[in-house]
Amino acid sequence: MSTATPLARQGDPIVAIASAPGRGAVGILRASGRDLSPLVAAVCGRALAPRHATLLPFLGADGRPLDQGLAIHFPAPHSYTGEDVLELQAHGGPVLLQLLLARCLEAGASIGLRLAEPGEFTRRAFLNDKLDLAQAEAVADLIDASTEAAARSAARALAGEFSQRVDALAQRLLQLRLLVEATLDFPEEEIDFLEQADARGQLRAIGAALRAVLGAARQGALLREGLRVVIAGQPNVGKSSLLNALAGAELAIVTPIPGTTRDRVSESIQIEGVPVHVTDTAGLRRREQAADEVERIGIGRSWEAIHGADCVLFVRDLTRAGRDAAYDAAEREIAASLPPGLRVIEVWNKADALDGTAAPGPAQASDPASRPLRQASRPAEAPAPPEALRLSARTGAGLQTLRQRLLQAAGWQAAPEGVFIARARHVQALQGCGAHVDQAAAHLDTPAPALDLLAEELRLAHQALGEITGAVTADDLLGEIFGRFCIGK
Repeated sequence: MSTATPLARQGDPIVAIASAPGRGAVGILRASGRDLSPLVAAVCGRALAPRHATLLPFLGADGRPLDQGLAIHFPAPHSYTGEDVLELQAHGGPVLLQLLLARCLEAGASIGLRLAEPGEFTRRAFLNDKLDLAQAEAVADLIDASTEAAARSAARALAGEFSQRVDALAQRLLQLRLLVEATLDFPEEEIDFLEQADARGQLRAIGAALRAVLGAARQGALLREGLRVVIAGQPNVGKSSLLNALAGAELAIVTPIPGTTRDRVSESIQIEGVPVHVTDTAGLRRREQAADEVERIGIGRSWEAIHGADCVLFVRDLTRAGRDAAYDAAEREIAASLPPGLRVIEVWNKADALDGTAAPGPAQASDPASRPLRQASRPAEAPAPPEALRLSARTGAGLQTLRQRLLQAAGWQAAPEGVFIARARHVQALQGCGAHVDQAAAHLDTPAPALDLLAEELRLAHQALGEITGAVTADDLLGEIFGRFCIGK
């Protein structure tokens, strides 16, 4: 459902508390509109010097101070929204801020001042050309960043790095469009404009540049969204121990009793700045084998989590594999039931039990993930293939190899310093642009190019790039984007 502000209300002056809920040393209230001088006079008692912080009392309707703080007036167009902006920095008590907000609404009633909706300040910045759409989204991404790498990448996008690369691509497509349109307009000319201008070479260069931007955008989307990882396997293979080891905390209860984990337990961690959302699940076995209805429900939820995962850690028990026929049969059944196309990392746990590895200590630097099991400890036929990831959730050996495998599964390649934050819609728009560029190249490579079809593919490619920065944007998309912002931003 769209949360877009009706067109008739988009010109209203707005006000909101801009600081986080709860108590704090400082609370901020922000107003924006075409002319806020009546509000400034009523609340501050006098005109304010532009862009200067002024210490003064904030006046109630009876002329007595509600509080004393800093007031800053940003006259249009030199403000965040491009309109007049008034910012009041008061003491951060929730009751006080609500009193100050009510006072502003009362004092601004004559100019139609109303409460701001989520994201409305940033939406006005976009509509008034202070930010493009990708930069506006980066504002929310900077606020929501869950890792340092994500925050730095969002800051780069907010500074315009992503937009500049998209705009450069758009300009190159525009120049090629003009060339094709000129050829269409003057078909009687003997000069082959397309050959002379190396249209094929231009299109190849655009395709290469587009692939580079798409690769960076995929990395940025991963920083923003993170990787959803589900730990799955039979009961008592060490799933909960693995979650605790990855998180570095005792989050899940670990016992030798089958079915201890009845419901999903989740934790977000980070690996080299990439957010990884890990979920431990109930042990997988046939529903009729479950101890009770609670465990049956837990098994059902495990499969739901698996179907919604980006990657599954299929945990197996090295001490039972190849020695327990029922266990091996259940492993094959689980593997056959995993969704096709799902990224699965097979983790062979309890390597310490087979290797005789002692409890972890500073002298134990060996990693069972990078060396074979001891021959004496293995059955006649090794249960795990040579490339399998062996580890010990108990000692922590092999965890670093697992972390790297997770990054590989996520497709993480770039160094965080060169990545800008991006969203799924940006990646989809770039993919759409790439499809039209490829189709344009196919038209151009025919013996007698259909220039009208070529021109249309270039137009659609150009339009797809415009969707990223907001040059081409539907109102319902704006409502969806800005409706997810916090109030006051």
